[in-house]
Amino acid sequence: MHLFLVFLLVPLIEIALFIQVGGLIGLFPTLAIVILTAISGTILIRSQGRSVMNQLRNTMQDLHDPTEPLAHGAMVLFAGALLLTPGFFTDAFGLLLMVPGVRRRIFRFLRQRVVVQDFSYGPAEREDKTVIDGEFEDLDAPKGPSGWTRH
Repeated sequence: MHLFLVFLLVPLIEIALFIQVGGLIGLFPTLAIVILTAISGTILIRSQGRSVMNQLRNTMQDLHDPTEPLAHGAMVLFAGALLLTPGFFTDAFGLLLMVPGVRRRIFRFLRQRVVVQDFSYGPAEREDKTVIDGEFEDLDAPKGPSGWTRH
């Protein structure tokens, strides 16, 4: 039900804002603002995306928990989608998500409400330590055609 309201209310808010802003400053300045926010959003996504990818790479190299950089990456991606969507309301939320401090607060908020049942990083530990991975060749197997290639 909440998702339905979002898909209903967001376009209505955008239409209302387009009418208000367009009536205030005119059609062409309104369209110019929409195009400029899409272009600036693309530039911001590239710079923020590089920053987040560098943080993720460093986290993985140091073998730390990658949850926060992954969450930041997802939020930057979502912000990009919001900035590329025409509208003032979605642009405002997209720009907010591009601010690292806002993303950190959202991450902390979500971290308090999400319970992780199990987290492991690296090779899984086995209970049975006698298992050894390897390859083998049966030396007693008959050599020659396998029988699959008979004519």
